[in-house]
Amino acid sequence: MEKIKMTTPLVEMDGDEMTRILWADIKKELLEPFVDLKTEYYDLGLPERERTHDQVTVDSAQATKKYGVAVKCATITPNAQRVEEYKLSQMWKSPNGTIRAILDGTVFRAPIMVKGISPVVKNWRKPITIARHAYGDVYKNSEFQPKGPGKAELVFTAADGTQSRQTIFEFTGPGVLQGQYNTDASITSFAHACFQYALDVKQDLWFATKDTISKQYDHRFKDIFQAIFDAEYKEKFDKAGIEYFYTLIDDAVARVIRSEGGFIWACKNYDGDVMSDMVSTAFGSLAMMTSVLVSPDGNYEYEAAHGTVTRHYYKYLKGEETSTNPMATIFAWSGALRKRGELDGIPALVDFADRLEKASIAVIESGVMTKDLAGLWEGESPAQAVNSLDFLKAIRARLEA
Repeated sequence: MEKIKMTTPLVEMDGDEMTRILWADIKKELLEPFVDLKTEYYDLGLPERERTHDQVTVDSAQATKKYGVAVKCATITPNAQRVEEYKLSQMWKSPNGTIRAILDGTVFRAPIMVKGISPVVKNWRKPITIARHAYGDVYKNSEFQPKGPGKAELVFTAADGTQSRQTIFEFTGPGVLQGQYNTDASITSFAHACFQYALDVKQDLWFATKDTISKQYDHRFKDIFQAIFDAEYKEKFDKAGIEYFYTLIDDAVARVIRSEGGFIWACKNYDGDVMSDMVSTAFGSLAMMTSVLVSPDGNYEYEAAHGTVTRHYYKYLKGEETSTNPMATIFAWSGALRKRGELDGIPALVDFADRLEKASIAVIESGVMTKDLAGLWEGESPAQAVNSLDFLKAIRARLEA
């Protein structure tokens, strides 16, 4: 069979540990036999980030701006233990945070649903999409540890040199400080991305912050969203038969649990990080969650929503068999290939992405799956837990058939 030709490269961002192993296996088993892959490759593995002083991460984000579509493997965000393990010169920032800041995009995450695996929340019958703001807040914070008594202040120096000061806290002993920021421009981009995405998929949009406590920071998000909705999207939402509403994050959690799903839940950066993990776990597994970063100027970066599966990687290094779920990484590739096909006018590439996803879901629904899903299985046929490579080969057999 002749391979499907690509005209524009995908930006390919390789990653770390077990997901890096799966990355290569997915390409070998599911992509390269069918598609004449054309990618611009960037190694975002921690050793290469150390060697380039993280310039490779910046370069990969700039390449995404150039080509419009990227696919990313999971990467390590180092902590103190990782600094020692990998002999790093410093505790490098999250690659995802760096890329999000450069692209100024919004992350949309949704579960991959299959027959035979029911959500833990039994009334969830439709996917819940988390729209995560992808800029600033805790991911670009500044931190400080006071060693003793003293006064902590917020100081803003305007362009004309005038200063505004506000006391944060009078310390009587050691403690810790953290400074966060966001911008009207980024919040505006976040709002537009959420409203446009809701119109594209024709789903209700919910937005939640803690504006009753954070009366300026979080309230600014609320006000910008409402102003943009009233000015530009209200009539479009009415015409599409969908709804936008704002509520406190506390109330949103209760509403989400009682709902049947089928909506977009927009969250600030940290809220979206945590809630997407909660939603994906409740739907089945962290490895069953799609993720795409969409920038306001129409760039797309697809990735798995989970981490590098360190525990399985250590087993792999010992030569032990692993059963790591590759579904989210497969769907990152299929999402990127589909978008590349849409933008370049290659229907065969779009069709292949659709068939790859259907084949992957069909294998699970036939009873063949990785171990993380076997314990959740409620299908008619018994669950057959297989290792990662055998799972990929079962998908390939479906594709070839």
